Amino acid sequence: MSQRFFVEVPIATERVRLGGTEAHHLLHVMRAAVGTEVILWDGSGVEYRARVVVVDRTEAELEVLSQQSVNRELEHRLTIGVALPKGDRQRWLVEKAVELGVQRVVPLKTERGVAQPGNEAVQRLRRTVIEASKQCGRNRLMEIDDAMKLSEFLAEPSDDAVRWLAHPAGTGQPTASAAERCGDASVSDIFLAVGPEGGFTRRELDLARQSRWQPIDLGPRILRTETAAMALAALWALR
Repeated sequence: MSQRFFVEVPIATERVRLGGTEAHHLLHVMRAAVGTEVILWDGSGVEYRARVVVVDRTEAELEVLSQQSVNRELEHRLTIGVALPKGDRQRWLVEKAVELGVQRVVPLKTERGVAQPGNEAVQRLRRTVIEASKQCGRNRLMEIDDAMKLSEFLAEPSDDAVRWLAHPAGTGQPTASAAERCGDASVSDIFLAVGPEGGFTRRELDLARQSRWQPIDLGPRILRTETAAMALAALWALR
């Protein structure tokens, strides 16, 4: 059970009040009492060892005992643009992206997209980022952008960034060959694009090639959107 608790405002004092869902978890799931020690984090990259000093039904007050900068981030910036799948598969994708160290997820609006997330859906996924970060030990929050048109995402990377687009039609570069780039220490900015269940349209593929994106073939089996996204992310995360 996680003993890490997220504080939504920067921790700048020796006493911290914890409320909302985090306080509920501390008080009613962990059954914490005065004297219980936990780890607090605020997304700044620092972990704070703290002790519970006051409790009530909905809030807890903790005293900060020490702090330590702990970096569990990738050496490079990894961004995934993805046409989100339906339902709980969105949550799974975000959870695993956090675990792999992805810095940013951009929900894509595509011609064949099956799920166009609104503001409420994006907010729920941002809460998933916090929960997954608590579990895996990240001290910085993965970003989730508002939904973006594919054309805007394709135009975003700089000329020296890696730009890979998953395409299952057998016309892209084989993954094994493309993965040789993962060992290039000079690469610092990676952009990955994954389409919806029906894949990208020919028009979208042409647009990607015009923007100098490299199609990547992930093998003879058709992968779900979330599987393809995590397969590409893992190549870079575990290089």
